[in-house]
Amino acid sequence: MPLNRRKFLEKSAVTGAGVALASAVGAPAAQAAEAGKGKKPAKRYSLTVMGTTDLHGHVFNWDYFKDAEYSDAKGNAQGLSRISTLVNQVRAQKGRCNTLLLDAGDTIQGTPLTYYYAKVDPITAPGGPVHPMAAAMNAIGYDAVALGNHEFNYGIETLRKFEEQCDFPLLGANALDAKTLKPAFPPYFIKKFHVPGAPPVKVAVLGLTNPGIAIWDKAYVEGKLTFPGLEEQAAKWVPKLRSMGADVVVVSAHSGSSGTSSYGDQLPYVENSAALVAQQVPGIDAILVGHAHVEIPELKVTNTATGKTVVLSEPLAYAERLSLFDIELVFEKGKWAVESVAASVLNSNSVADDPKITKLLKDDHDVVVEYVNQVVGTATQTLTTVEARYKDAPIIDLITKVQEDVVKAALASTEYAALPVIAQASPFSRTSEIPAGDVTIRDLSSLYVYDNTLVAKLMTGAQVRAYLEYSAQYFVQTAADAVVDVEKLTNAENRPDYNYDYVSGLSYDIDIAQAGGSRIKNLTYNGAALDDAQQFVFAVNNYRANGGGAFPHVASAKELWSESTEIRTRIAEWVTAKGVLNPADFASVDWKLTRNGTPVF
Repeated sequence: MPLNRRKFLEKSAVTGAGVALASAVGAPAAQAAEAGKGKKPAKRYSLTVMGTTDLHGHVFNWDYFKDAEYSDAKGNAQGLSRISTLVNQVRAQKGRCNTLLLDAGDTIQGTPLTYYYAKVDPITAPGGPVHPMAAAMNAIGYDAVALGNHEFNYGIETLRKFEEQCDFPLLGANALDAKTLKPAFPPYFIKKFHVPGAPPVKVAVLGLTNPGIAIWDKAYVEGKLTFPGLEEQAAKWVPKLRSMGADVVVVSAHSGSSGTSSYGDQLPYVENSAALVAQQVPGIDAILVGHAHVEIPELKVTNTATGKTVVLSEPLAYAERLSLFDIELVFEKGKWAVESVAASVLNSNSVADDPKITKLLKDDHDVVVEYVNQVVGTATQTLTTVEARYKDAPIIDLITKVQEDVVKAALASTEYAALPVIAQASPFSRTSEIPAGDVTIRDLSSLYVYDNTLVAKLMTGAQVRAYLEYSAQYFVQTAADAVVDVEKLTNAENRPDYNYDYVSGLSYDIDIAQAGGSRIKNLTYNGAALDDAQQFVFAVNNYRANGGGAFPHVASAKELWSESTEIRTRIAEWVTAKGVLNPADFASVDWKLTRNGTPVF
């Protein structure tokens, strides 16, 4: 059954446990009490499981798009070099032999560093480099890592090469071979912890990844891999791990805790199901949560079958936090039993970089800094995304213009050459800026932060209208006489910015005084009301083409063309060819926000 969020939150407690490196628990007092009764003290053991997630290629506290140390308003710091310092501190306090280090996925995509070693100097080339994330995580001493959905962005060959370079397993119990339905990656990892005078403590780690991979990276995985739901695969594997003698079962899940999905009913599996796994599958002690990019120091979920508490924790993405699970065990009746689990997070901004990691990866980092600072053109004026969420911004028109031009050229000699080409693009970043003067690769990369590729789909006017209506639900309904606060105007129902689309080549108003589904007004093409039967070639990114964001019609529409070159690269090529980046060559006012017909701005 789907998670009832209200009831779930009523029954579950979210606590921000304080940062503490000292051993938990009061075991000596308990032992003394038993000794006072003439009983032999029970044998106890303390285990600490550390976890990161959604590292997205962040090795250093560096912003490649700004060419400067990373900083934000909250004072966060990023990077595995900081995590390494925290891990060293925990190991020194607890004893390395009493700790485990895990990650919950999304490792090899997300920064120019990871892009460079996937596409510019690829690890798959003969004699190619070691991936910087493999090098860093090997040096830090990770024990196991769950697969994230972004692991598949560069194709299976790149992922397999990364796997080969890692000294730890990449886990994915629900990443199955499409033909045999057997695991295509190791489902689990088991480690024994030795306890003087008692049997070893056997810890099993089950890795689960996101079913959405089947949509988001369809081009790479269709017919090769399949991704069933986390709940069903956990229910299959956890009893097996217990039967193999696991005293502790930890799940590393690239799946959020909200019980929601971004892909609607396109898949019969929940995207963010970590809490559902805890609730439904008996035998789990702790879950390291990933994918959602939210900080959850500690979330306690009651398993409905056993009544036992399962503890979840999600550290903030980009190596900004390290989760700690402090697990206390007691040896009773000839076996180890988990007595308690407590979770907390440590903040990367509290420590300095580990010089070991800095030294190890400085050369890789320097190469990428030089690469992203290459000048590819000159801008006649500054372009920014600051207002792009709620005003038609020329900087987003640049993306749609490039996509239109690439698709027109690709279809020039086909039967679709005469059809009009329209394009979509999203305001991915709120801080991207292309300054007047020299334009570098990093400027353009900050505009298009994802490694998406381009697809051409065949759509009708009616389908495009429905697409726009769905996109317009991004705006909060705002009465005609209400004060407009731009900070509260967007992201209705928590829809992220990357799921709001501009569509070029048309003209339309979005009336935010109206309810969702009836907001698109004055929709025209070539100065005339849009004909629902008109056919268009729709240039879209592969995430949207495969159903990402659950936009209507586009996933099922006929595909006319696609390519593997990133849209980001196409933008750089376009700017390089032009030499001068002048809004007169690409900017157009295609849409505006209104309230009962009156423009908002």
